[in-house]
Amino acid sequence: MFHKVGSVFLLLTCLAFHVAAQELNCKVKVLHEKITGVDAQVFTSMERSITEFLNTRKWTGDEFKTTERIDCNMLFNVTGHSDSDPDLYTATLSIQATRPVYNTSYNSPTLNTIDKDVVFHYSQYTPLSFDDNRVSGSDPLSSNLTAILAYYSYLILGLDYDSFSPSGGTNLLKRAQNIVSNAPEDAGIKGWKAFEDRRNRYWIIDQLLSPRYTAYRALWYSYHREGLDQLYSKPAEGRRKMLEALNGLQSLFRDNPQSSLIQSFFNAKSDEVTKLVMQGSHEERKQYLTLLAQVDPDNAQKYRALQE
Repeated sequence: MFHKVGSVFLLLTCLAFHVAAQELNCKVKVLHEKITGVDAQVFTSMERSITEFLNTRKWTGDEFKTTERIDCNMLFNVTGHSDSDPDLYTATLSIQATRPVYNTSYNSPTLNTIDKDVVFHYSQYTPLSFDDNRVSGSDPLSSNLTAILAYYSYLILGLDYDSFSPSGGTNLLKRAQNIVSNAPEDAGIKGWKAFEDRRNRYWIIDQLLSPRYTAYRALWYSYHREGLDQLYSKPAEGRRKMLEALNGLQSLFRDNPQSSLIQSFFNAKSDEVTKLVMQGSHEERKQYLTLLAQVDPDNAQKYRALQE
């Protein structure tokens, strides 16, 4: 009896270790209110398949404890379905990711974006698969779904690693770049090419790995590790480092006003940096709210209202 109990305990321990080894803790939701004529079970299966693909795949060679897994959310809003091709869907994809702040219960957003170029084949009886060495697969539209999922997984991980060590996510970002370089090609597939949009998948990873934007990744690290993570023990020093990062973004913006990286930063952190700035003196608030309005034109009206 002891041997049986011991064997069961060992098996459960191994299973627990295996689960704990995965990196992502991603909550997936698939909305399909706009789609008619498709069994709702298909979308339930889609949601489950995507969740399992993201959360059970090993994305790195590092070991993660359960408490270390990266929290993220993916919301698929399925907007189109083809009558002539019953497995073909179009959707928008909202992605959010966070990282914990040292000695607090607060999670800081690292990614908050919407991808409007999501088109894919999905069959509830076909498992999702992905191979870094064969991104395009045999069916481009089926492969496009897993390529997009893998791309954002590597991006989330790369940004997280970069926030804890200088350029720590380089290898993961290069994997995302490999997906872009070898992405599936089909008449309906978009989002992977430089000429299609200035803020698509191509540009965000291209700029993250470009020597021209080395300063961005340095300030990303400083903002998080030397700034946010120091707020508990050294609040004045931590806040100073975060404000220095904003000054660095302003310098980058002057040279690269169309940078997708700068907009990506504020898509995730506009509320966070606003709270940071509002804690300063009247003159400091005025100075940095003006800075924010310049470098984050999409939220300029919000920043101006706070100055009034």
